[in-house]
Amino acid sequence: MRGVRGSARLAVVLLALAGAAWAARAVWEIRLAVTGEPASGPPDQGGGQHRPLTSLEDSFHLVNTAGGIVALLCAIVFLLWLDNVRDNARTLSGQQPRHSGFWLYAGWLIPVLNLWIPRGIVADVHRDSAPGERLPRSLNVWWVLWLTGLISGVGLLYGDEVDELIARAYTDLWMLLASDAAVIGAAVAGIFVVRAVTAVQQRYIDGDRRDGDSPGQANA
Repeated sequence: MRGVRGSARLAVVLLALAGAAWAARAVWEIRLAVTGEPASGPPDQGGGQHRPLTSLEDSFHLVNTAGGIVALLCAIVFLLWLDNVRDNARTLSGQQPRHSGFWLYAGWLIPVLNLWIPRGIVADVHRDSAPGERLPRSLNVWWVLWLTGLISGVGLLYGDEVDELIARAYTDLWMLLASDAAVIGAAVAGIFVVRAVTAVQQRYIDGDRRDGDSPGQANA
């Protein structure tokens, strides 16, 4: 079995940073709303015309870009962790996963299927690692909040253009903040999911070591 503590810790750190990045973006959206839309109108003037950005709008672009980079790193690290615990679950159960390795990545990207396959993969990992134990409550909380952020158009996978977000901050701040809150909540709940799944597997890894075996030897 693979060790999972290192990848889990890194996933937790990146999830926390992703939540912080979205919180920073929410702060900039509030600043935009408080400042108010310039008399010249939204950045996208229509017909392919864009007016020069204000300094605050320009800084929002920077905050959004930084958040996007953190979100990308978070996604990569989370998938690496999920790949690790998925392999361990296969060793513990002695069965092939219900979803092939292809779905570990494509399941997040294919419309409609991405509404349930990623959650199913995480749930299967927990069931195979701890048969008979209830799924952690954080799993459903995480998934509901993730889907809310996803469908609202400001999630980590599907998002408006930055100038569209600026326009929404001027005219529809509360809906935008509600979507941001869902993404932040999903990041926090995701931390609990990572810790819960890691904990059930770590019990077996630590147990193997106390018995004097290499991790997974007793399950081979």
